Amino acid sequence: MSSVVLGVDLGTGGARAVALARSGSVRLWMYEPFAGADSWPAGRAAPAAWLDGLGRLLARVDEAGLPVAAVGVGGQSPTTVPLLHDQSRDPVGWAATCRHPAGIGLDRTGQHLAQLEFLSHEAGRPLAGAQIWDWALRCLGAGDIQGLWPGEEAIAGYGERVEVGAIIGHCDGSLGLRAGTPLVSASNDAYMSFWAGGLGTPRRGHDPGGRTGGLGVAVDAAQRPVEIPGYFSPVAGVEVVGGPTNGHGQLLEWWSATSGRSIEELLTLAGSVEPGAGGLLVLPYHDGERAPRWESRLRGEIHGLTFDTGAAEIARAVLEAAGYGLRHVHEELRSAGVEMDVMCCGGSPALSRLWCSIKASVLEVAVDMPERPEQLSAHGCALAAGAALDWWEGVGAASMDSWPLADMTRIEPGPDEAYQANYERFVELGDAAVARLDRPV
Repeated sequence: MSSVVLGVDLGTGGARAVALARSGSVRLWMYEPFAGADSWPAGRAAPAAWLDGLGRLLARVDEAGLPVAAVGVGGQSPTTVPLLHDQSRDPVGWAATCRHPAGIGLDRTGQHLAQLEFLSHEAGRPLAGAQIWDWALRCLGAGDIQGLWPGEEAIAGYGERVEVGAIIGHCDGSLGLRAGTPLVSASNDAYMSFWAGGLGTPRRGHDPGGRTGGLGVAVDAAQRPVEIPGYFSPVAGVEVVGGPTNGHGQLLEWWSATSGRSIEELLTLAGSVEPGAGGLLVLPYHDGERAPRWESRLRGEIHGLTFDTGAAEIARAVLEAAGYGLRHVHEELRSAGVEMDVMCCGGSPALSRLWCSIKASVLEVAVDMPERPEQLSAHGCALAAGAALDWWEGVGAASMDSWPLADMTRIEPGPDEAYQANYERFVELGDAAVARLDRPV
């Protein structure tokens, strides 16, 4: 049987993996939930459960009889695994995840360092730190490395810098993976999702979805507005601008838990409500706002409640709020001259065609819906593993031509006056909420 490269994405509640053949065909999609994740303290995670989930994925590949040529691992960020020293595999208690309050509002490096400071204080001694995917690769036999996307700042004390697609060691036989299997560094889930989603053409956008979400738009590097910071896309000469948001899949999870209805039921109910949710509007700032205001003190609000408001209307308003948040980032970019013609939607939210169509109509751009949007980051990790073996080109290629990217379905927008009116209210109400923060009580 022909060999495959395995891409693994260590997420919030589980591990996802894609087994990709050299031909580009997907041989296996996999998901393994992390045991006990539902009961973890907010912003914390049990590293042993991450490792257990990774081991179960590797066992499934073995059971399928697929020879693994290389393994690439990426995951959620910023997340810090606390370690006694920089060569250790054994974590010191709970990890701090991207939802932990330490460093919220800081850049990626600042948040990691704030997490490590918190964890060291908690342990009562200085600790070393590692990104989740670097630690997982170390547990398979890699050394003290720090896997980064091109242009990312290295974090002091988190290992030696290596970039996406580099072989950083070989498996020592741990977790049942064949000894000698090349281990390949990937990076954070957003970047890997960008790669698999084809974010290498100017005017193409990408929403990585997931529990938080955000918007990145590809621009010609030579034409990027100087006032907007950019970062590398997978293609040479193309950069990505934009920013992350907070209100996305996690918002729907909140309404599911609060209403006592399943997410599937809420999506069905939302589909029965007309665009604009009857004037109901949600400000999705339950955990503060990231782009474009970067105001962590904001909190969620619901406007327009009446005695006729039910679970369906709130569900619809939650879906639309994610679209308004993306459009807010998009409008800020447009004001600086950055345009977007099409946006790829990734993560579990993109499993809903309704949600993808709402985003298309709110932003008034076409949306590409991947065949398996929740697996985009894992697919990107598989691309990194294949690039390390020269099966195709790596990050920094002149074009996307050699990469077996995810299959997409195009959804055209259906602009609606209700969306336009609600978007304008969304921005006005958000501005008013910011103004209240420093107003004397």
